[in-house]
Amino acid sequence: MNFANLTKELSDYKTSKFVILPVPYEKTTSYLKGTKNGPKAILEASQNLELYDEETDTIPAEKGIATLNPIKVGLPEKTIESIKKTCLNVLNDSKFPVIVGGEHTISLGFFLALKEKHKNISVLQLDAHADLRDTFDGSKLNHACVMRRIREHADAVQAGIRSMDYEEAEMIKYKKWKVFFARDMMKKDCSKEIIKNLKHEKVFITIDADVFDPGIMPSVGTPEPGGLDWYQMLEIIKSVAKEKEIVGFDFVEFCPNRHNKAPDFTAAKFIYKIIGYISKFSNLKKNC
Repeated sequence: MNFANLTKELSDYKTSKFVILPVPYEKTTSYLKGTKNGPKAILEASQNLELYDEETDTIPAEKGIATLNPIKVGLPEKTIESIKKTCLNVLNDSKFPVIVGGEHTISLGFFLALKEKHKNISVLQLDAHADLRDTFDGSKLNHACVMRRIREHADAVQAGIRSMDYEEAEMIKYKKWKVFFARDMMKKDCSKEIIKNLKHEKVFITIDADVFDPGIMPSVGTPEPGGLDWYQMLEIIKSVAKEKEIVGFDFVEFCPNRHNKAPDFTAAKFIYKIIGYISKFSNLKKNC
């Protein structure tokens, strides 16, 4: 199934600038189950997208969006390595990878590929949870540990945060890590400050679906009240696209509900909007 039901011409891997990588991985979820079904649900919902984007006055799909077969998943270590290898192949083909998950653990494999390709890279995490535990349920490769693992290799800015444990909070203070809490983001537009704190020109954006308020995105594994809204999220990503080189992004932790399809479409359109911003405001030759 191709993202957005594109024609063969617009979804051909050889000519496409963007490549969707579905990763139906779910091994360490700690509350609601079903993130392994996220990629398929998003792809299905994307079949109903309008390809014209009225905000940018463009048709992002004209850049070409190929969709690969889902990455085979297994043990955490092997899955992360498989993701890294697949992403490196896409990057070496001068294309822009977009991962659709799946639980947040998969972002580590994507990041490691981007780090190997681009060396100096900053990470922007948009998420309800800090994900800074060293271990959780006896594993260092748990969805609650993904930003701890990523921060071992690169600087990061975390935004939309509104849930963490005491040790994570103490570490943020001790390390003086930059975290934008959702409660503060509700009071003012933090886009410029977020960009200011991204140290490198090249940026990887990892998006947990639960960064959104559950009122508009209830289909997540670990919902948290008080999240960001649609236009706040778009403004942040558009601003980053204008000022930085986004070299990859993922959308993870989507947990579809067969009784409510609206979030499926919201996720699909959000991904398409980001592709549109990158197409409009970023130099794809630099990004790839």
